[in-house]
Amino acid sequence: MTFQWPLMLWALLTVPAMIALYLFILRRKKQAALRYANLGLVREALGVGNRLRRHIPPALFLLALTLMLLATARPVATVTLPTQQETVILAMDVSGSMRATDVQPNRLEAAQAAAKAFLTELPARTKVGIVSFAATASVVQAPTLSREDLVAAIDRFQLQRGTATGSGLIVALATLFPDAGIDISQLIYGRAVQSDGNAPISQAKKPKEDFVPVAPGSNQSAAIILLTDGQRTTGPDAQQAAKMVAERGIRVYTVGFGTKEGETIGFEGWSMRVRLDEESLKRVAEITQGEYFYAGTAVDLKKVYESLTAKIAFEKKQSEITALFAAVAALFAILAAGLSLWWHGRVL
Repeated sequence: MTFQWPLMLWALLTVPAMIALYLFILRRKKQAALRYANLGLVREALGVGNRLRRHIPPALFLLALTLMLLATARPVATVTLPTQQETVILAMDVSGSMRATDVQPNRLEAAQAAAKAFLTELPARTKVGIVSFAATASVVQAPTLSREDLVAAIDRFQLQRGTATGSGLIVALATLFPDAGIDISQLIYGRAVQSDGNAPISQAKKPKEDFVPVAPGSNQSAAIILLTDGQRTTGPDAQQAAKMVAERGIRVYTVGFGTKEGETIGFEGWSMRVRLDEESLKRVAEITQGEYFYAGTAVDLKKVYESLTAKIAFEKKQSEITALFAAVAALFAILAAGLSLWWHGRVL
């Protein structure tokens, strides 16, 4: 915990002064009580409990005073607060490799089930959009608050060939900023963007003149969750696409799904070995100030989404907690006064 006005902490020196004053008053009262011949009878009448009650209200008041003095220094602490993220885009891989059965019943069905569970945990105020990608990427469901529409969209997933991770990121970004003039066709299919990723996306992009890049991760109103189980096989480079996402301050949380060793699967008469490209996913998350998660099983994937819910719905941030200190101080002061009136018929 830190303080914005640390010089005000010098006021805490009044606390030991108040303690010394209280002890002085008690001593004076004790000396006055010695004048009575039957002092023992007085103590017996008071009892241990009554003597203890005498000190509780002043102690509570002293604690309230200490908290109020700390509040004047404007304390700042790291606290967990609800985020202001209003929109989340789920970009999900629907390439043919998602039919692999190393995750039961298969990768696609496990991913669908985890995504549906994720929707139920998100705050009701958070809009969610869904983008699917294979050889191309498309918006399956525009951002909406309707969880029923989102579940229906997830159920409509159709497996296709290819894995265009970069395309998924670009379409997700365009979905978040529909009025930003992001030319999806040029970015994904334009000659300036090669499938091997050698030509940077910035060559194909034609941003508006008034667009000014912001710091990565600075946009707290939206986030992208990218789930894939394999390596990019077509479309723009995912890391180059991540740089464009980062320019708008959006964080990308990447999820690698399936076995790291990979698996050979067959589909419509052909077979291929699919393997997770963790390094690329880690780099995408790093570029955008997001985070990478690995899920090797359906249970792992569910836990990943639970972690993402906590990150998206809540965030840890530095916040001034002066009001909290003042509120607790007021509570202790009221309690001290109330106990004193109840036990002694006077306020302190």
